[in-house]
Amino acid sequence: MCICKKVRKKLEFEADEKYKKFSASLLPGVDNILGVRLPLLRKIAKEIYKTGWQAFLDAETKYMEETMLKGMVTGLLKETDSDIPAAIEKFIPEIKNWSVCDSFCCSLKYTKTHEKEIWRLAEKYAGSEKEFEQRFSYVIMLNYFVKEEYLDKIFRLVNDFRSEYYYAQMAVAWLISVCFAKYPEKTTEFLENTVLDNFTYNKSIQKICESYRVDKATKQKLKLTKRQF
Repeated sequence: MCICKKVRKKLEFEADEKYKKFSASLLPGVDNILGVRLPLLRKIAKEIYKTGWQAFLDAETKYMEETMLKGMVTGLLKETDSDIPAAIEKFIPEIKNWSVCDSFCCSLKYTKTHEKEIWRLAEKYAGSEKEFEQRFSYVIMLNYFVKEEYLDKIFRLVNDFRSEYYYAQMAVAWLISVCFAKYPEKTTEFLENTVLDNFTYNKSIQKICESYRVDKATKQKLKLTKRQF
């Protein structure tokens, strides 16, 4: 039996109906969920990586969890295995929801040692017109690039952000909240001058105010800056 069929059988066996219902409630419109928990998926991804990862990455997927596994396996690749930026770009079109996107971005530990290569991808997809390509870009940024040397670049890209896609807008808001928690003065200056759309701006303020790393007095001041529209 090929690796793809083995993986599908294992996923079907491990499916949890209660977790499926919970996941479905967070992913409206996604109807191919099995209900397999993330820790188990990560374990299966490592098993695939040790055996037949090339064939698995080339296979068609039926379930959302299979797509997640493709992303996780891609995140395990090493320089000796393949052209990793190319493998990342090959996977990006398969991202159809926020859960697959975010689990994929978290798996890309390669970024820590190859910042310039992955930053180029972040910049490229920030300019996309597709919702989850945009989300990929900004979730990559918040996971790996909220650093002094990238802050101005992040703010430039965010200021140029134009999208009516909800999950892209929420990724930008989440990114700004992470920037604020780490660099409050610079992020405050950015917020005072940004031309970011009203919805994403207000969601950014909301996400900052939900952070445990921001004090109450600061949150109260920020709430007063919410835009009326």
